[in-house]
Amino acid sequence: MSLSLLLRSVVTAALMSVALASGASALEVGQKAPDFALNGVDGKPVKLSDLTAKGPVVIYTFIAAFTPT
Repeated sequence: MSLSLLLRSVVTAALMSVALASGASALEVGQKAPDFALNGVDGKPVKLSDLTAKGPVVIYTFIAAFTPT
């Protein structure tokens, strides 16, 4: 399994969790994202802080990927 696929899975799950969380507030431009941990596709936890320690993290979502075709 590639690191790219693992990162995409973690980021997608994180975005879904944030979007579905009740009472979640939006971040302002320039604010740091709160640290979180989610299980990767291999079942092992991955923390945002571990990824950002290696360099910048870009969060990108494919909204259309979750809609029926």
